[in-house]
Amino acid sequence: MIYLLAILAAGLLGIGFVLQQRVAERAPQRDFLRLRLLADLLADRRWIVGVAIMVCGQLLSAWVIGHVVLSVAEPILASNLLFALVLARPLSGQRLAASEIAGALILIAGVTVLSLDRSIRSGEITVGSAGNWPYAIAGVAMAAYAFAAIGRRQQGAARGAFTGVSAGIVFGLQDALTRQVVIAFESHGIASLVTSWPSYALVATGIVALWLMQSAFNSAPLHASLPGMTAGEPFVGTALGIIVFGDKLHTSAGLLALQFTAFAALVGGVILVTRGPSLATACAGKHLPKLHEKGAEAPSVRMTAPLARAHRDAYSAPE
Repeated sequence: MIYLLAILAAGLLGIGFVLQQRVAERAPQRDFLRLRLLADLLADRRWIVGVAIMVCGQLLSAWVIGHVVLSVAEPILASNLLFALVLARPLSGQRLAASEIAGALILIAGVTVLSLDRSIRSGEITVGSAGNWPYAIAGVAMAAYAFAAIGRRQQGAARGAFTGVSAGIVFGLQDALTRQVVIAFESHGIASLVTSWPSYALVATGIVALWLMQSAFNSAPLHASLPGMTAGEPFVGTALGIIVFGDKLHTSAGLLALQFTAFAALVGGVILVTRGPSLATACAGKHLPKLHEKGAEAPSVRMTAPLARAHRDAYSAPE
């Protein structure tokens, strides 16, 4: 049952990401990493629908994260990319490329291995504790800031990639805080939601993660902005599970190698899927009005020459 809920949560997250990106990429480029970006997006109902779907997925994932160790939950939730691909297929009007199919299969294999290796008996050790929370939060904050700062100095796909990694890092922290809040709620009831620091940290982290994600979506197509976010979240979430929750580590060299290979497969599958034509063109937003003020310069659209011509034709066609 938990695994089914995790897959459902991943599906809602993937759909929400695609809907949000289709709107966010049309927002003014000058709003990158500015709070004004969120204000612009709030005026578009399609973006609000995308956020609502994503929030539903996050609520389901919160329940999953609260009842399963992060090293198991995170890889399954990372499969949201596969659902984004399913939605991108009809939006792009293109057949799935061989690289996309291969990437999807590799991603599924990596997720499966990471999710099932917990059932294998081996020697295990615990190295983390709740006392590491301050150091963990500080480390995550510095890493996220560093990637966002690098992204600010870049343009186009590179900007979206680095900012996407920053968003993924913060989402990983959000997942860990979600687990902490769920544990506190089940132990001490609803009073813990207003009397403990993780609840407030979770809200703040969620806002920052949303802001970074929209900035990544605004700066580049989904095939550039999503890989780092999809891979960064499970990496940070799993690491925090070990550091602050004391999730057990296998001591067997064979199982450690298997986990490393499976995680590499997850990352490789993400890159193959997102570099395919479906996600590259489905989120170009050619059917959406531009979200910029009258008289302002339209944001640049990063796409291939044929797609650029189609984009111009769509806007120049008579009503």
